Amino acid sequence: MTFRQFFQYVSYLQYPLVLAGLYYVLQPYFGGLDNLRGNLESYFEAVNLGLVFTGMAISFSSLQDPTKTQNKLSRKVWEHPLKGKIFIVFICLIMLSCVIMGLVGYLYTAEGVIRQVSVGLITMGLGMLGLLKTGLEMFEHHRLDKNPQPKEG
Repeated sequence: MTFRQFFQYVSYLQYPLVLAGLYYVLQPYFGGLDNLRGNLESYFEAVNLGLVFTGMAISFSSLQDPTKTQNKLSRKVWEHPLKGKIFIVFICLIMLSCVIMGLVGYLYTAEGVIRQVSVGLITMGLGMLGLLKTGLEMFEHHRLDKNPQPKEG
């Protein structure tokens, strides 16, 4: 087993982490809306945990092999020069937004729900940084204008 294959297998840990994040985001709704209104602090705690687990899942997804695409949609994005650039800019904007909002919230608020959610936003932004690196590698490997596919026939 090569290192690339090992990290490809480790990248599959992203799926249980996404499920954990989804669980925490949906958990406050399991008790009903009346329970949600009365306990807003636990709602933000659940949102924070959802962001942390989702950020970790995105980090693990960046361990995948950048020479392979996972599905037809990602192949269409990374093969097309303009779509790939747009997606990379989109990832950059999300990453910067999460990190900046997280840092501002963490540094300029006292203890409380905003500071708590800020940690989740920072984790999400750092996960997006890993995704950005993988996206750049995938874009380099799959661009049709730089790496033309051999003609069939």
